[in-house]
Amino acid sequence: MSIERVRAYFKELGREGDILEFPVSSATVELAAQAVGVIPARIAKTLSFLVEGKCVLIVAAGDAKVDNSKYKGLFHTKAKMLTPDQAVEMTSHAVGGVCPFANPEGVETYLDVSLQRFDTVFPAAGSSNSAIELTCDELAEYSHSKGWIDVCKAWQENS
Repeated sequence: MSIERVRAYFKELGREGDILEFPVSSATVELAAQAVGVIPARIAKTLSFLVEGKCVLIVAAGDAKVDNSKYKGLFHTKAKMLTPDQAVEMTSHAVGGVCPFANPEGVETYLDVSLQRFDTVFPAAGSSNSAIELTCDELAEYSHSKGWIDVCKAWQENS
């Protein structure tokens, strides 16, 4: 099970006790915000894309939307999200629980600057009813991010 892999990953970091599990679904930004008790923007959603046959994850603020022209300018291809089956196959996490932790070798993770306006954010932890509160620096470290990128829009209105 995906959350077990994430739990084992965070156990190595001494942080497994920080994983929040909810009796309700946190599979969407809105549901996660309700479960955690924060504004939707603080939910760090993990979006999965197919780029040249590889899985690329972009973690963005809950109120951000991918800007197709910015995305194409950075990745030199049209934004194509993974299907639910591809997400499980390529990340081992099901949609609703896709997260930037404990992913297979070759999965690249990027963090969108839309997250940087918050002290802490809440990415999923491998299931559709889990999350973990992290600072942006912790998120960058624990996700083994390739770096901060700017590929989203619509979040500035909410800043």
